[in-house]
Amino acid sequence: MPQSPPSLPRRVARILRTSLFAQVAVALVLGIVVGRLWPDTATTFQPLGDGFVRLIKTVISPLVFCVVVVGIAKAGNLKAFGRIGLKALIWFEVASTAALLIGLIAANVFAPGSGMNVDPSKLDASAVDDKTAGGALPSTTEFVLNALPQSAIGAFAENSLLQVLVLACLVGAALLHLGHTKVPAILPAIEQAQEIIFAIVGFVMKLAPLAVFGAMVHLVGEYGLGVMETYGRLIILCYAVAAVFLALLAVALKLVTGLNLWKFVRYTREEMLLALGTASSETVMPRMMQKLRQAGARDDAVGLVLPTGYSFNLDGASIYLSIGTLFIAQSVGVDLSLSQQITVILVLMLTSKGMAGIPGSAFLALSATASALGAIPAGAVALLLGVDRIMDAMRVATNLLGNCVAVFVVSKWEGALDTVRAKKMLDGEIAFVEEEDATEGNAAEGASESSDSAADSPDHTAKTPANT
Repeated sequence: MPQSPPSLPRRVARILRTSLFAQVAVALVLGIVVGRLWPDTATTFQPLGDGFVRLIKTVISPLVFCVVVVGIAKAGNLKAFGRIGLKALIWFEVASTAALLIGLIAANVFAPGSGMNVDPSKLDASAVDDKTAGGALPSTTEFVLNALPQSAIGAFAENSLLQVLVLACLVGAALLHLGHTKVPAILPAIEQAQEIIFAIVGFVMKLAPLAVFGAMVHLVGEYGLGVMETYGRLIILCYAVAAVFLALLAVALKLVTGLNLWKFVRYTREEMLLALGTASSETVMPRMMQKLRQAGARDDAVGLVLPTGYSFNLDGASIYLSIGTLFIAQSVGVDLSLSQQITVILVLMLTSKGMAGIPGSAFLALSATASALGAIPAGAVALLLGVDRIMDAMRVATNLLGNCVAVFVVSKWEGALDTVRAKKMLDGEIAFVEEEDATEGNAAEGASESSDSAADSPDHTAKTPANT
């Protein structure tokens, strides 16, 4: 007798139990509702999001170190690794400059700040100092020096990705120089540490719905929805320009690799929704590294390009900064000449590279740009205080997708991309395998096997099919 299909409530319950995407989506909606109805609870739920971000940041530095070291050691070619880094930097500069130019052109055409007629003397400039916590963007020399670790422990303790990358490159180069015969136990130990870190990531990701719920309650409760009316034109323009930029990235990705960006978004929908909900792309870096590796990108390319992009390839932030600068000028009635707008581009090309990890970095970059121009009152930067948090979703999504596209493009240029596997992965022909799973077959078949049978499986190295 044929078995009757499960009822709708059972199907919904099963989806909520098994799908991280569904869990995060429900948490997102609940967070908006609770924040709207009970705004006083905003600070109560904020620790849920903050705690999750802290847990994820705990594993990012050791994970990047392990992936880069293993990638260099297995690639067996330090020159190839150097080429990957150089090509990545070239791509980052081209992409972020294009984002700045597109934002500037759009702001000139649509003029989101025109007609506001704001008196800058009535703005509270001290509010910007509170937002930035008295910090400052590093100079070019300071930025380069800060990328060099003062101590091995300090790089991890401060969670400085660039310092960890430098340290990992040195260790990987040393392993290649010494050869596996002189240090036979080091590489397997680092690989095992990497497996442990991925397992920890799997545990922490189970808390993602709580984090998104807490973050959304805080956002809606603290800032409200009224800001959408006041800054409607600016918000719409920034999101529209980001959509245009992502469409251009999709075309570039298709031309260079043959891959479809929208299929990649579907493939990484859980990570994208989590990044949007928590307003942080760092929360999904470990999972993105897993998915990029399994989508055919080689370990060394993923390990170098993705973390470096978090400091050098802030496409979403570039769009926001260029549009925001002209919005401020238009709001206070300042008409910037062509030469002044070129100055805006040049200043933002430098300041946007030192933004990662600095509190209120967008306001620091805007203040530096206003000072360089000498035509915009410094206090006018405070105009964006009310809308800055609303822009997080645009910045996070654009930054994250821009860096993932960079991984695929640079990997293709370097011959480090399995295009056939990538297409099958994005088409859903090959299932994503959680790194902590024991065998490739577990995820491919979508079946849950007992821990005893998994432990007895002889194939313990098939967790990352892209690398087998």
